[in-house]
Amino acid sequence: MWELIRANKRKSLFLFFVMGICLLVLGFFIGGAYGGEGGGFTGLFIAFGAWILMSMISYYRGDSIILKMSKAQKVSYNVHPQLFNIVEEMKLAANLPVMPDIYIIPEEAPNAFAVGKKPENCAIAVTAGLLERLNRDELQGVIAHEMSHILNRDVLFMTFSGVLLGSIVFLSHVFLRSMWFSRGGSRFRSKSSKGGGQLQLILIVAAVIMAILAPLLARLLYFAISRKREYLADASAVRLTRYPEGLASALEKISNNHSEMLTANKATAALYIANPLKPKGMKLSDLTSTHPPMNERIQILRNISHGANFMDYQNAFVSVKGKQNIIPPSGRNESKKITLRASSIASQPKSAKKSTRDLGDLMRAVNKYMFFSCVCGLKMKLPPNFKEDKINCPRCGRENQVPIAELAVMSGMIAGNEKNDNIRNNEQADQDSFVYNRTGKGWESFSCRCGSPKQLSPAFNKSYFICNKCGRKIVVKGP
Repeated sequence: MWELIRANKRKSLFLFFVMGICLLVLGFFIGGAYGGEGGGFTGLFIAFGAWILMSMISYYRGDSIILKMSKAQKVSYNVHPQLFNIVEEMKLAANLPVMPDIYIIPEEAPNAFAVGKKPENCAIAVTAGLLERLNRDELQGVIAHEMSHILNRDVLFMTFSGVLLGSIVFLSHVFLRSMWFSRGGSRFRSKSSKGGGQLQLILIVAAVIMAILAPLLARLLYFAISRKREYLADASAVRLTRYPEGLASALEKISNNHSEMLTANKATAALYIANPLKPKGMKLSDLTSTHPPMNERIQILRNISHGANFMDYQNAFVSVKGKQNIIPPSGRNESKKITLRASSIASQPKSAKKSTRDLGDLMRAVNKYMFFSCVCGLKMKLPPNFKEDKINCPRCGRENQVPIAELAVMSGMIAGNEKNDNIRNNEQADQDSFVYNRTGKGWESFSCRCGSPKQLSPAFNKSYFICNKCGRKIVVKGP
């Protein structure tokens, strides 16, 4: 699929310039509306500067901006081990050079997206609702779909175009609102009448037309290319998982959930695996939708029966959509047979009460709550700003000591002869030590190099502690 990657780079460059031209033309007419003939070139110059600035921001910081807008939280292995295992599986299957960073969005609506300018620097974000509602095969299908966007170099296109589209929409909205609050442009008309010419009036009308059309044209172009990329990502996901029903079932569950994501917006909607802005009962046309029709994507996936290579997806696509080549030539000429696999899990649906409780616990874990159990069996959940060293159990009233790290003894010495066998001498431990940099003052979870989970509380104020499993010295730095 090398020509797919090269074509995606060409399309990204094409869309970058087309959206840039839309921004320049819009800036010219808005500048002319405010300042007359000379104002048009001033607006053009400002728009060009904004284009360069937003392009640099998109390239160097676009992924972090999108993740922050989505309120995505970077998580460790301990928060959701199954998610990390699946991402690692798909990373190996896709032959990516590095493991993507993993983020969880504390939203109940099931969805996911990927960002990053290249495979060496990328991230996958999923919602808490997605993790709660999908089984392992379904979650693997979604992760494979997002991994395919990274593999096919879609993420750079999405990041660039999402930020540029947001700039065009923002500039248009500011101008149209200023026209509204200036009482239909009376301020502009008074300037043009004093100047004695009709040129500025023409520029005002042209600016209004461009402010309406530019975001629409940019969106249509963006959405048209994005929809094709979704089909290609589905095809690549089938190849990675060899189980099309997993992704089909995941898309079905996502489409049947009518919750709207609160952190999504029009500029980032096309990033997600499914349209996050579609409320219940709303039907978007193919022309204005950020994604292909969900029922068609599911039908194509369920029509795959002979294998998992690209030609098998192409045949299923033709059976649903008609004669149209969605797969590039190298994919259609692929001769390697990839057999489908059976489901890897037994279906055991959870009760609604347990699902709600698990979803709440996951969202608390993402927000850095600390969990520990009283001897009576009650699981207690402490917020990240909890700084007391003791807490009474609300069930049995027993006073519990709040752990401030993996071990109660922070001096480097471990009480109890039963643990000495697992601890190497201090000299070897110092040589094998590693540094953990804290990111804040709240609860933080991470793993030692031996794989043992560790947790620091807001009350932890030592410079290091010793792993009770391998004896390694863990140096703690940061705030």
